[in-house]
Amino acid sequence: MTTYRIPQHGQGSGVTEEDLAAVTAVLTSGGHLSDGTEVARFEDEFARRTGAAHAVAVSSCTMALELATRVLELEPGDEIITTPLTFQATAAPLLGREVIVRFADIDETTLCLDPASVADALTPRTRAVFTTHYGGLCGGVEKLRALTERAGVALVEDCAHAIGASVAGRSAGTWGDIGCWSFHSLKNISTLGQGGMLTVRDAEVADRLRALRMINPDAEFVPRAKPAEFGGYGTGTVPRPVTHEKNAYTHDCARIRSGGVNAQLADPAAAMGRSQLRRLDGLIARRRAVAERLDTGLRDLGVEVLETPKGHTHAHHLYAFLLRDRGVDRDELVRDLEREGIEVVLRYFPVHLLPEWRRREAVFGSVPVAEDVWFRRLVNLPLSPQLGLDDADYVVGAVERALSRQRVEAVA
Repeated sequence: MTTYRIPQHGQGSGVTEEDLAAVTAVLTSGGHLSDGTEVARFEDEFARRTGAAHAVAVSSCTMALELATRVLELEPGDEIITTPLTFQATAAPLLGREVIVRFADIDETTLCLDPASVADALTPRTRAVFTTHYGGLCGGVEKLRALTERAGVALVEDCAHAIGASVAGRSAGTWGDIGCWSFHSLKNISTLGQGGMLTVRDAEVADRLRALRMINPDAEFVPRAKPAEFGGYGTGTVPRPVTHEKNAYTHDCARIRSGGVNAQLADPAAAMGRSQLRRLDGLIARRRAVAERLDTGLRDLGVEVLETPKGHTHAHHLYAFLLRDRGVDRDELVRDLEREGIEVVLRYFPVHLLPEWRRREAVFGSVPVAEDVWFRRLVNLPLSPQLGLDDADYVVGAVERALSRQRVEAVA
């Protein structure tokens, strides 16, 4: 296995003694590890942090996106617009459904959905727009909110990168109808390696999400005029059955929208999340310092530094820049950086060109900006709280050397 001088760290936040103490307290409490009080506390604190009306903790961001898709109640032939430059989980819940997925293009200055491209993709069958805040920037979200509100369609925010991000003081995950968050090990805070959250405006939707995550169906129940009888075996009061909140004796089911899943976040994981949430600002400050040092150094090298738009607060989950010079081979530059001990992981291969989406009739050439960015121009550099300014300086020097080698060879 390659040992890197500047690696992509496996932990986006690190673990402190306070984190360990919080988890240990739950483990040694003698209480429930899956149905205790930590999850509800984490939800309350996360909602306060983001300004969301409601927060619902789940086992991963992928599951958050799945549950968000379920409560949309999509029907065959409905259309969803999303971004090609994202992790495959953003569109994964749509793959097995009989819906039409339209990939809109990106804005190369933000790497997020281009609202103009989304507007072009809207049709009378559009039901929702799924946007990803790439790298921790809520690019175009104000325009997307206005656009979706005018069109009467839902806006779902993939906030996996964006904890701590905002626009005009308004947090990611609160611009749309539903925000989906990640606490994976690589993210700005983590809940023991995996975890997720949904933020929603509507109390009824929050209740439906809580039911779904507990294996309960998303369904409409109606009270019975009198208790159901099952062969004269009693009224169901003793013994008390393990079941969902609608008693089999006292309710009938009028409508089933979706089956439930087990998507619960465990209490020790929530305790870790609460502890890390308290130090989020410090973690992001360390990321920002490294990102700004990279920005300063790279601006002099003839590459395109992605500037944070006015009024935006960047969460600095990922660091990316774009090549300008068509004479520079991006892949060769990445190989040079790897030879200098810098681990480069490019994010992300365009989702619409994955085999499963090509089977769904997605084609190369449909989103030219995203494709040009991915295949020719995008470079991601390591970014984590574990890096220092000297690490950033080394990376800038390595980029400069790699660019110089190619430019000298081109002249020769």
